[in-house]
Amino acid sequence: MSSSGSQAAFAPILVADIGGTNARFALITDYCNSSKSFAIEHQHTFPSCDFKSFEDAVDAYLSQIDAISITRACLAVAGPVKGAEVMLTNLGWQFNTQQLKLRFGFENLQVINDFAAFAYAAPYLNERDNICVKQGIAQEHANIAVFGPGTGFGAACLVRSQGQQAVMSCEAGHISLAPVTELDRQLHNVLREDLQHVSVENVFAGPGIARLYRAMAKVHGLTVQDIDAAQIAALAENKECMIAERTLNHFCDWLGSVAGDIALSFGALGGVFIGGGILPRMQQRLLTSRFNERFIAKGVMSQYNNQIPVTLVCQEHIPFIGAAACIHTASPTGQGN
Repeated sequence: MSSSGSQAAFAPILVADIGGTNARFALITDYCNSSKSFAIEHQHTFPSCDFKSFEDAVDAYLSQIDAISITRACLAVAGPVKGAEVMLTNLGWQFNTQQLKLRFGFENLQVINDFAAFAYAAPYLNERDNICVKQGIAQEHANIAVFGPGTGFGAACLVRSQGQQAVMSCEAGHISLAPVTELDRQLHNVLREDLQHVSVENVFAGPGIARLYRAMAKVHGLTVQDIDAAQIAALAENKECMIAERTLNHFCDWLGSVAGDIALSFGALGGVFIGGGILPRMQQRLLTSRFNERFIAKGVMSQYNNQIPVTLVCQEHIPFIGAAACIHTASPTGQGN
């Protein structure tokens, strides 16, 4: 792989994807300017529960590559990053970025949210490895929005202006879910019986599919068993339950409206990218749904959204790519600060 074009050798970047289940590490050893791709090597995955602290996990990884000198690192974590203090609630891990930097001798250390990493990764994704949900023409230097339904609902924006870029994280999962169609309104009314605030995350993340399933049954005057998303998906796939099929279809439809709102809010003329753990497993249903119709249907701004391409991201290593991009783009040489 050719280097970024600088005469200096590419300084390796330690990248990490830290979640509640696994702590994944890798080393970025080069960048190819022509293909806009990073070389990812020395990948190791450790069960997070094996370590008492994040520092112990880093020690375990570095012991695997002790012959390589590392001065740059970027860590993507599943949780909020506030200043120098990082808390991973699900693991009970807490660390200070300045202390971590000193302990391991990093000259450049960045810690970012996992959806911030997704946003940084967006310009480096390979079209052939992903799925076009909606055709459009992305403006080359315009903002890019990313979001994804999974355990939670995350979203972020790669803001690009006058040759500069930055990532803006947000709490889009907690905005109010807006009903658009009559069925939306009926479902929303049922959801409000149990929820004081019907947020996007209440329906499009975690137990949201099961919640929507129960609401759909009530709207149709039926009683259903209390089952989880995997069971609902199986029933829908085997066409064993009309309510399960309608739930997943409407999940995709309604998500189109949410995605369109996110695109408008971020001014995402550079494109919208969808990640998370749910939609890649139901991509055919998404592609045959009313997602695109509802993404575009924004009144006087319908033409604005009509031009925006939407991509379902299925390729691997997004946190690694985003963490590498965060450091690599920090300076014109790609060597970081």
